[in-house]
Amino acid sequence: MEGASVADFSWDVRSPLDRALVAGSYGAQGDAGVALTEIRNFDLVQVMARRGKAAEMAKAAQARFGVAAPETPKAVGTADATLIWSGPDQFLVLSRGGKHTMDSLAPVFAGSTSLSDQSHARALISVSGDKARAVLAKLSSIDLHPDVFGVGAAAATSMDHTSVTLWRGADRADGQAVFNLLVFSTFAESLWHTILDSAAEYGATIGHSEELM
Repeated sequence: MEGASVADFSWDVRSPLDRALVAGSYGAQGDAGVALTEIRNFDLVQVMARRGKAAEMAKAAQARFGVAAPETPKAVGTADATLIWSGPDQFLVLSRGGKHTMDSLAPVFAGSTSLSDQSHARALISVSGDKARAVLAKLSSIDLHPDVFGVGAAAATSMDHTSVTLWRGADRADGQAVFNLLVFSTFAESLWHTILDSAAEYGATIGHSEELM
């Protein structure tokens, strides 16, 4: 229609757990055995070696991050990022503050890899506490015993029929283990409720969302 103006649209970036995450206590009363929270405001880029380019990718990663990219299921911390194994010849770069985005990594890995921005495609859930292993053991076949799944161990697995990238972060100040789960955003709310149901018998503390440290 002549003279009609086109409306301006703006999109607010919202967490897939906006509705589901309600801070407070859940399940059994008393000392909570599990602490749950969502980590927000991060950059996440998947780096996948092209055919025959794995060695070239590894060299570029070493130059960029100062550490070798994980070639086995583990997470490696750097000064400003975490490199998380996500499959043969591929890993995820988790960071914050725009330091390691698609744009900044593209020239670093030009010719050797394919990059995929997963920043808004995944949700990051942190599970900790003395009953964290018991909760996650209900949902996964991964052996999370500390002798087997130590700090920095990682796995590409499934929980409640949902694909997740799981790794063990640094222990809390009180010595309790911390497990991090990256899940596709479309399945995040469902998995969140499943984790809560699994934690109910132990009691859970649900924290406000936090930013990646």
